[in-house]
Amino acid sequence: MQKRVSNNYFNFTRKERNGTIILLIVVLLLTAIPFIYPLVFKEKIIHATDIQHELATLKTKQTDSTKKYYRKNFEEGNSEKYYQPSEKRFHDNRIKGELFYFDPNTISPDDWKKLGVRDKTINTIQNFITKGGKFRQPEDIKKIWGLHEDEVQRLMPFVKIAAAVSIVEPVKQTAVFNKYESKRSFEKIDINLADTSALIRLPGIGSKLSNRIISFREKLGGFYSIEQVAETFGLPDSVFQKIKPALQLHEKNIKQININTASLDELKQHPYIRYNLANLVVQYRTQHGKFSTINDIKKI
Repeated sequence: MQKRVSNNYFNFTRKERNGTIILLIVVLLLTAIPFIYPLVFKEKIIHATDIQHELATLKTKQTDSTKKYYRKNFEEGNSEKYYQPSEKRFHDNRIKGELFYFDPNTISPDDWKKLGVRDKTINTIQNFITKGGKFRQPEDIKKIWGLHEDEVQRLMPFVKIAAAVSIVEPVKQTAVFNKYESKRSFEKIDINLADTSALIRLPGIGSKLSNRIISFREKLGGFYSIEQVAETFGLPDSVFQKIKPALQLHEKNIKQININTASLDELKQHPYIRYNLANLVVQYRTQHGKFSTINDIKKI
């Protein structure tokens, strides 16, 4: 009986023997790996000379990427330095656009963008025009800071500057013009008929202000007084005083609002009414019926 029990503990079946042998082989392989690995995969030795060579290469690249400065501005003779990106980076980031004939004095920012000019350069041009600067010949675009030489050569053949408009009614300017504007008279314009190109010819009026004046005029339904132009958003009083002598008002075709039929949305679009007052007008009309006269609005 005891012999049978000992056989059960110390005898192995064929499967158990095979499993034990495989387990021993795996253990031996794992134990031998640290000794075999260095023989098969030799470690790469880095010499001090290699490190010095890499450092020298890195310093050379840093020297090549040094910032460059150019003396370039709208005013000739201005020696102030401005930062210009390196040549390689400039060419990599350059934007290509379509080509068409344009007047740099009247072209819109969107059209500048179509030509392939970058946003930062467009802002520089708009600031120059807003301050009264003018392009008098195609070569003047060389003075634009941020416009590279090859871009100038690409755009210059398509520059078409309109001829100077003859002066009809000279107006004496009492205000001192800024450094970009010469002392000269301006043609009078009707503020209810003038377009953006006519407004841009006035001192201190660029594309943004000309668009704002026309947008304000359309919301009003037309100007009934020259003084209303001064209420344009973003128009400095100093600039308005400069252009005021050149403004006139002959056409008074004001687009009027019928307060008995106009909806809330129509009323609130007017710059002088807005939502709160428009809502009161509609509520009063709903409760008391149509207005008999314009003065009935005062009852609100």
